[in-house]
Amino acid sequence: MPRVLIVEDTETCAATLEIALASLPGVAVEVVGCGREAWRLLESDAADPVCALITDLNMPRMDGFELIERIRSDGRHRSLPVIVVSGDTTQGVQERLGRLGVEAFFPKPYSPAAVRDKLERLLNAHLPEKVP
Repeated sequence: MPRVLIVEDTETCAATLEIALASLPGVAVEVVGCGREAWRLLESDAADPVCALITDLNMPRMDGFELIERIRSDGRHRSLPVIVVSGDTTQGVQERLGRLGVEAFFPKPYSPAAVRDKLERLLNAHLPEKVP
């Protein structure tokens, strides 16, 4: 089953996103606390591929920017849909994320329903149709 990976170091935010996405049909939701853990999962030969990523920007060990840069520079993951949920609204953040090819940016506080809606639209556009 394809996985949606949530990369968030704040437990409350991670739990909120996980609850909002838990009932998405046809995907599993997994949470990790930093970009380094996420990159390790992306690089592993897991039987269940990551089909989308939701990440914060400000995290320990590897921030969201570095994670997204690695994803976009790696041929295997370059087209992975990425959504950013972050409290970092400093000048230039959205422009930088746009240059990195991020599909959506939700500043904190955010609507979990809006994140789920955007994710569903991205998954419908990126996942192959299932054969009955």
